[in-house]
Amino acid sequence: MIAPPDPATAAALARLYDLDVGDDPGDLDLYRALADRADGPILELAVGSGRVAVPLARQGFDLTGIDRDPAMLERARARATAEGVPADRLTLREADMRDVRLPDAGRYALAYLALNSLLLLPTREDQRAAIRTLADHLAPSGLAVVDVWLPDADDLGRYDGRVILEWIRPDPASGDLVTKTGSAVHDAATGTIVLTATFDESGQGAPPVRWIRQDRLRLLSADELRIFAEEAGLRVEMVAGGYDLEEFGPGAERAVLIAERP
Repeated sequence: MIAPPDPATAAALARLYDLDVGDDPGDLDLYRALADRADGPILELAVGSGRVAVPLARQGFDLTGIDRDPAMLERARARATAEGVPADRLTLREADMRDVRLPDAGRYALAYLALNSLLLLPTREDQRAAIRTLADHLAPSGLAVVDVWLPDADDLGRYDGRVILEWIRPDPASGDLVTKTGSAVHDAATGTIVLTATFDESGQGAPPVRWIRQDRLRLLSADELRIFAEEAGLRVEMVAGGYDLEEFGPGAERAVLIAERP
């Protein structure tokens, strides 16, 4: 694994992350529906650059977002300002989701971990701790939601370090072209995948500037996700196979857990 980025590199990687996930992965409508159902303040762990939090806050929900990456939080603040989110609708805090305990813990109607964020934690105990954080911040009858990716055998077989061109996109801010190539390496012994993303950006005919992001994902099964939620004192309502809350079964590419604090 490469060393943690310096502040300038972290800022560039946060900007490129937004370009990478600029298209809705499909989960935003789910969180909107759950926010309507919960009807109360919301907590997002690993809020990142505000991809989900800012639209919810703009819709009128009171939301607190936690992240340990200050560059991502700065992007979230800028996005909220650009989209006209009132300052009292969105609170952003730098903290670690494994052990943060906010002063208003116990009052949230909805708390969630979106788009594989749980997989970024390096150990099973860290993953358990993050789900306990969700549970500890919920009010009675509050909802916890966790979404994780479930790569299949074909996916894992391809994760042998080969480099693949993923996309070429213009950066809206600079007009430069950004090329993303990626590779993945699966280690069955540890149940992890190391993802390496290389971003080259430049104008046509100009020398590129290169940025590299590397993440280690610790995979877990739908059964483990259910067990972690129950250990945290949550009552599991469902584990669905996708954002439309279809029934979980063979071939599911995601596990979406929805649980309630008794």
